[in-house]
Amino acid sequence: MPVLGSVAGLVEQVRKNRIDLVVVALPWSAEAEITDILERLRVLAVDVRLLPHRLIARTAGLSVDATAGIPLLGVIHHPLAGWRGVLKRSEDLLIGGTALAVLAPVLLLAAAAIKLESPGPVLFRQKRFGFNNEEFEIWKFRTMHTDRGDQSGAQRTVRNDPRVTRVGRFLRRTSIDELPQLFNVLRGDMSIVGPRPHPVAMKAGDVLYHEAVENYACRHRVRPGITGWAQVNGLRGEIDNLHTAARRVEHDLYYVDNWSLGLDAEIMVRTALLLFWDRNAY
Repeated sequence: MPVLGSVAGLVEQVRKNRIDLVVVALPWSAEAEITDILERLRVLAVDVRLLPHRLIARTAGLSVDATAGIPLLGVIHHPLAGWRGVLKRSEDLLIGGTALAVLAPVLLLAAAAIKLESPGPVLFRQKRFGFNNEEFEIWKFRTMHTDRGDQSGAQRTVRNDPRVTRVGRFLRRTSIDELPQLFNVLRGDMSIVGPRPHPVAMKAGDVLYHEAVENYACRHRVRPGITGWAQVNGLRGEIDNLHTAARRVEHDLYYVDNWSLGLDAEIMVRTALLLFWDRNAY
């Protein structure tokens, strides 16, 4: 078999080649090397299996899968592999398409209000981290004056932010500014429910978010969402310290590890209730 690279470049190779399954075939005596590889692979949306000795696995009572007739020990599982991924995507297409049809008048009114109040484009586009840590362009209604906006996302939006227009303040307060992301959902960039996508230059305190919080990249094992578990648990809005940043990521990882249609339904219902009153929306 061709050698594609070293362990140092393993994560990049898996992402680049859209790998679904990684098999670690080192002797179990190489404990440090195996641990290092598994830590690297935890951030990816892949299944990871070890090649154990059949007798050892059975004696330990471990679950052994057979791939091409070879017994393999599953250690990391893609959260939305197989039929789970099909269900999730079907949910996004059904709800996203229905929401766009029903809310079309709201989108048109919002676009007209933005255009009438201040010069500039109706939509705001920004690069954000998405599935598999890849960047994508998110769509939102523009809520700031064109000459005061921050395309990078490094400057946080704060309460009573002078950069926000009057119409923009209402759109943000009611979350109408997020509705263009329904197009991102239909395109496959996002899901209705999932960890919120962050700007690539977003900071937690004075440190880049993705560098400040341990296991941050693990949240990208599923598509980002318009709403998520962190948002319905009071963690929406400004992230001005590492403690709040870590709590948000902790909630995101809980969602990734415990996804179900029932959990998505609960998050959507709680999101709808928050639209009427959310102190963290500004």
